[in-house]
Amino acid sequence: MKFIVSSASLLNLLQSTGKVISSKNTLPILDYFLFELSGNELKITASDLETTIEGRLEIENVEKEGIIAIPARRVLDTLREFSDQPLTFEANENTWEVSISWKSGKLVIPGTSGLSYPKPAALDDTEKNELSISSEDLRAGIEKSIFATAEDEMRPVMNGIFINITEDGFTFVATDAHKLVRCGIKDETNGVVSSFILPKKPANLLKNILGKEDAEIKMEFDKRNVIFTLQKYILICRLIEGTYPNYNAVIPTNNPNKLLVDRVELLNSIRRVAVCSNPATNLIKLDINNECIKLTAQDIDYSVSAEESMQCQYDGEPLVIGFKSTFLTEILANIETEQVVVELADSTRGGVFMPVSDVECKYDILMLLMPMIINS
Repeated sequence: MKFIVSSASLLNLLQSTGKVISSKNTLPILDYFLFELSGNELKITASDLETTIEGRLEIENVEKEGIIAIPARRVLDTLREFSDQPLTFEANENTWEVSISWKSGKLVIPGTSGLSYPKPAALDDTEKNELSISSEDLRAGIEKSIFATAEDEMRPVMNGIFINITEDGFTFVATDAHKLVRCGIKDETNGVVSSFILPKKPANLLKNILGKEDAEIKMEFDKRNVIFTLQKYILICRLIEGTYPNYNAVIPTNNPNKLLVDRVELLNSIRRVAVCSNPATNLIKLDINNECIKLTAQDIDYSVSAEESMQCQYDGEPLVIGFKSTFLTEILANIETEQVVVELADSTRGGVFMPVSDVECKYDILMLLMPMIINS
């Protein structure tokens, strides 16, 4: 194998694909990138067995095709030290040594045969579903829901994003039993009606590479795996198996108390007051009446407290409710509109947060946050 490539282009591709590599791989070969050069296309693969990313790069100057595995950390550390310049890669098929040379120097690193690199999972043609979604919609669905996923070994189904596909479009759902996000996107699904749970790690990887794409994303999946095909990347991952909780059942529908407030002002007030909250609970109390919200937090152990009042529009009975400030901050930070409406029933039931805008929003977003008990 021998070719010439831009150091910046290659580094960009390796950094995107290399994020899948685990620090504790079960197979030594997974600490390597798989380089496959065929024609003018260089395909670079990285995997942790559960998730595989394939990146593609067009090479203008190819002298010899081939396949080899190159140590991921060593090649990344090397490329980070280069300004953008042409590099010549040459692999010896007998010794598996990889030579990287440039205008003023050369280095040699040990590679290994790429033939033992694990193959990505294949889909079952009898169970396969296939459809497309815009990169903008897929990224939005992941970005707006991923922060609400759990880290629960006992309930693995909650450690990913539930993607429900109907004839009307897509619904992205995530919950950790304290907060819940539901993001609906109206789109054509070619009549596909199905669902799957996308694990958090590949969802994060996908979110990062989607920022570099602006075309339709091809999505294929069966009961065990999903394949996302982008312009320059292919992501293949194992799905989380199991039945996702009935999320609609926990969203309260009868919420007579409605609060309309400036989102940024409320978010900043919470951040200021939360400095004095108890580090163990992060409890912040909201005392809401017709025109005002009073936010209070205290840490009795250190004799510190804080309070702040702000204007609002409120239709309902006076209400005092407590929330975990870190969760409340996450909810408000992941809503983009200037104003937000909070629907409340009482101090023991979850608050429903929804964006409010004069412009019609493409996404139907609902966020739910469960309250905390306030000790008298």
